[in-house]
Amino acid sequence: MKKGYTLIIVLLALMTSATACGSWRPDEQDAGVVHDYREVTLSLRHTQIKETSQTRLRVLTDVVNQTMEENKGVTITMEGIDEKFHRDTKLKQEMAAGNPPDIFEVFGGADLMLYVKADRMLDLTPILEELGLTDQFASLEEFTINGKVYGIPYGGYSEGIFYNKKIFAELGLDIPKTWGEMMAAAETIKQANYVPFAMAAKDAWVAGMMWNTIMERYVGIDAFNQLVTGETKWTDPQFIKGFKAFQEIARKDYFPGASLGIADNALGSQLVRGQAAMVFTGTWDVNQFTGGNAGSLNGHIGFFTFPSIPEGLGDQRSINASYSNGFGFSSTLSEDQVEIVKKFIANFFNENVQKRALMEDKLLPSMKLSDLSGIDPLMNEVLTVMSQASSSWPAFDAIVQPIVTAEIGVGLQELIGSLNTPEQVAENIQAVQDKANAAERNTPGLITLPVQERK
Repeated sequence: MKKGYTLIIVLLALMTSATACGSWRPDEQDAGVVHDYREVTLSLRHTQIKETSQTRLRVLTDVVNQTMEENKGVTITMEGIDEKFHRDTKLKQEMAAGNPPDIFEVFGGADLMLYVKADRMLDLTPILEELGLTDQFASLEEFTINGKVYGIPYGGYSEGIFYNKKIFAELGLDIPKTWGEMMAAAETIKQANYVPFAMAAKDAWVAGMMWNTIMERYVGIDAFNQLVTGETKWTDPQFIKGFKAFQEIARKDYFPGASLGIADNALGSQLVRGQAAMVFTGTWDVNQFTGGNAGSLNGHIGFFTFPSIPEGLGDQRSINASYSNGFGFSSTLSEDQVEIVKKFIANFFNENVQKRALMEDKLLPSMKLSDLSGIDPLMNEVLTVMSQASSSWPAFDAIVQPIVTAEIGVGLQELIGSLNTPEQVAENIQAVQDKANAAERNTPGLITLPVQERK
């Protein structure tokens, strides 16, 4: 099995690695100096519009303001929009038309590949070298194509199960180590009138998180990679088992009954309100599970990795963890705009800002830090679990084409609502996979929009 890079090499051995290689800092002779530029304007698109994203937005806004204050004549105009609309629709339309924002949030992997093929992305390789940042990141793998870097991750993530320790103690439950133990625990939780797993399936990507790990347990990450080459198919027996396992959770009513009508911003709150005993989500939700946001559950929420599936072919001790979310820059920037981009990158990607994001936003740093002191106990628990993982791998939507991702979302919603069988869902997804693979072979560089959901 192909082993993913292991985040703990960076996250728990950061202090020694940073001491050995140093962390980049702006030239001290340049600190505090205000530079004069002709009128230079840049647009910046972000998706930090939710209430739970305000801390991250403050960090970004501070960096933008600093960049403008240090460079007279520079204006950076910020625009915040919904992440799903930005990723699945607006940015793709802009890329197809050749008019994306100057700076924008972008996902690495499959999304980025489309834009690089269409020559829409600024090559950041020489900029990172000039700033001395090339070796300062935990991983640039998902933003590197043919040896060149086209985006910079602003943070990392890990996915797993956050759980209510009070409910587990009340019911005498241990952390499940196998699929059978997890299903038995879910039944005990259900009989005690709690919802076993929070779910907000109105937004299909939420359902995709738990399903992704279930499927990886069954087929292994290599099988996901081989879907785009045609070496494996969604209709293969092991993939069908993964779809059936996900549907089993829904059919046993281990998700909320109305989950298909619940939006993604209500996912974590089901755990915080004490309604659900567990929620499968990513570390981007840690902020609402700690401090005042967690209310009476502050200090009583834990984290564990998804249990093993004995008949699975994947790495049963692996974890979905990567550096997928970042900033990209338009390939059409002028020389003056590129100079300001360099200053933005220098102001955002340094130890001070990364540590601030870790402390205030509970965002896993994308850079090697020399100081991890004072981190939140729950985040420390997450890092401990990550350190015990045998490998890590990126999410499926960083591997398969966007139109396939859209069809997967439709299929998972159908499984939750018992509107289709696992076999038919797999056939529908494979049909789209075949079209996406053929399009890549026949029309390299073509940017296609996701398929519309079937009504």
